[in-house]
Formats: sequence, C-alpha cells, structure tokens
Amino acid sequence: MTLPQGLRIGYIVPQFPGQTHIFFWREIKALEAMGHEVHVFSTRKPPPRLMSHAWTAEAMARTTYLGRANPLFALNAAAKLVPQGLPKWLLQEPSAFTKDILISLAAADRLRAAAQRLKLDHIHAHSAARAAFIAALSHHMGGPRYSLTLHGPLSDYGSGQRFKWRDASFATIITQKLMDEVHAELGPDLPDRMLIRPMGVDTDVLSRQTPYQPPEHGRPIRIFSCARLNIVKGHQDLMSATRQLIDQGVDVRVEIAGEDDNGGTGYRAELEAHLKKLRLQDHVKLLGAISAEDVRTKLEAAHLFVLASWHEPLGVAYMEAMSMGVPTIGTDAGGVKELISDGATGYLVEPKNPGQLARTIRSLVGSPEALLRLSREGRAHIEQHFRAELGAETLVAEITRLQDAPI
Repeated sequence: MTLPQGLRIGYIVPQFPGQTHIFFWREIKALEAMGHEVHVFSTRKPPPRLMSHAWTAEAMARTTYLGRANPLFALNAAAKLVPQGLPKWLLQEPSAFTKDILISLAAADRLRAAAQRLKLDHIHAHSAARAAFIAALSHHMGGPRYSLTLHGPLSDYGSGQRFKWRDASFATIITQKLMDEVHAELGPDLPDRMLIRPMGVDTDVLSRQTPYQPPEHGRPIRIFSCARLNIVKGHQDLMSATRQLIDQGVDVRVEIAGEDDNGGTGYRAELEAHLKKLRLQDHVKLLGAISAEDVRTKLEAAHLFVLASWHEPLGVAYMEAMSMGVPTIGTDAGGVKELISDGATGYLVEPKNPGQLARTIRSLVGSPEALLRLSREGRAHIEQHFRAELGAETLVAEITRLQDAPI
C-alpha cells in the first residue's frame, strides 16, 4: 500500500519517556521514516529512575511537556469553551469527571496553541486517560481533529470516557477482547471508525545475532523476564515457581528487568522480601529499569522468557522475546491469547499458578526440539503480525482518509 507523505502529527504519550515506552519511540521513528513530521507532547516527565533508555535524552529534548494544572490558565482556557456552552454541561457531570476536566484545561489550551503554531494536521493520544481529555478539550477549543488508542481495560483510564471518545475521528484498540468490552460499555458514543491494531516491535532490531541454543545438560537454565514491578505482573509467582524447580533439582537462574512506578521505593520492597523469604538470592536478580539495548542482550542470552501476569492487555514484552526467537511462556490472562497460540508460538499457563508454571518450565527445558520449534514459530508470528510499522501505517492511513472530510 502506498501512503502519502508530509503529514504533521501531534503525538501525546503520558509521562514520556517511561520505562515501557520503547513501543511509542519505535512508532514515532517509523512515522518519520515514512516522511511525516511527528511533534511529541506529554503530560509530565516520569521519575528519573524510570528513564533508562539510550534514546531518553533525545526523546525528552523533543517533547513538549504540557505542565500541571494552573487555576488562572484553566479559567482562561474555560473561556474558550463558553460559546459552545460546554462549561454548563460540564458541571452537570459527576465530580470526578469535572475535576479531571479542570485539571486538563490549561494543558489542552497549550496543546491547541502549539497545534496552531506547528500547523498540525491531527493529534493522536496514546491513552484513554488524561492525554485523551487534553486532546478532546483542545479539539473543542478549536484545535485539530484527534484520535486515541486504548491499551487496556477502560476501568484503568478514569472518568469521562464518553466525552473522550464521542468526538474522536477514529480509535485503535489493541485486542478484539478490549474492542468487545468498549462496544458493550460505550456503544453509541464511539467514533464510526474503530480499528484493531496491536502494538508492534522493530523486528529488524530485535533479531538474533547468533542461533538460539537450548540449555546444555548440567548447565543452569537462564530465564529472563521484563515488566514493571507491580503485583499484577506476577513476578512473585515466577519466584515461587523458581523455588519449586530448585527444590526438584532443576538449576534455574532468573533475571527480572523493570522497576516499580515509584522509581524503586514501592512494590520493589515486597518483591525483595519475597525473594529473601524463598532464599533465592543466588538464583533471582532484580535488575531495575534497563535500556532497550540491555533488554535485547538479555534476551539473546536467555533460554526462556517468562512473564506470569495476572492480567495483560496484550504484552509488548512477549513480542520482544518472540521476535528475538526466545521460547516464551505467558499467562492465559487478558488478551495474551490473541498474541500467543498455546503450544504453537509459545505456552500459556493459568495466572496465579506457580505450580503449573514450574511444571511447564520443567517440561519445556527437557525438550530441545520443542524449544527450537518455539524459537522459529514465535519469531515468524511476530514478523507477520506485530511489526511496529503496521501501527504507523494504520495511523497515517486513517489521518489521510480524513483530509478531505469536513471538520
């Protein structure tokens, strides 16, 4: 498909660039490689310990931070909505919604002014939380059309969902499961164009330098996991499974990359306590937030990738591992089964079930043929369905479709 060049796209990501934001950076680069201008906006900077990538400095230098709430600026911004009667309607909404709108007003006006100055054709919010509020309000103030992407359950993204979606030109949603949930909850308030477009990875960068090799007999099994440190990511279950494997005589070495949302002062302490309780200090290492380059190096050396999430909308970390040809074990939770076909491109276990996880790991590492097959099939699946360029192409195609349509 040949797509036109020369769009000016505003791109909003909350707290950019955070530890899990490599996907957004890849998509920005893919858009630019297609010949489009991308102007990056964010609500505010993430905590310093969560900014671990080699591209962090470049990303921050080119990001416009829209800032915190300012009562005076909010009043000035609200005045721009008076001709539409929106403030009166706004006050009829629940208090949580009204509060979120008031917090977002000043940032929305800054975005509107920036869009006018930069002559942006469109604004895309990679969130259904405050970033979507800001994009929607900016549009109501006279700013350009906007769209949004839903990356997880609506319940994770706060109030005002009908307001955020009602005037969007289109939306992308990462899984069919989430699409069904959104239609059931928001129905007539959704835009006409709703597309399933999963996140993607750079399969050229995330490719092996050396062929995958199963573990050697008598040598430790190297397991890598990568996700922020949060109870729903199931790292504690991987630790418990590791303890079971060691007790069964299986020598396992686990490395977990990622940090908690407080930059190391939150859930990390509970994981460290769990690790000590299980006496796993010599077998499990918490690496903290590491760069994309270091993630790639760890994947190259791993025999298995395991992420035992209690809930996962889809899972970029799984994609990265599979792209690197690392046999992958996930959980049958959320939309993961739309990414991993159990027994074909990876394996799925029940969430919160360390025993089943341990049995699956032990079975897999005892079958070199199965590991080699998963390495091949997982990589092929990602190349075909989850390349980063696919998301960029979808955005460009949808924005281009709007160019001749009236605002």
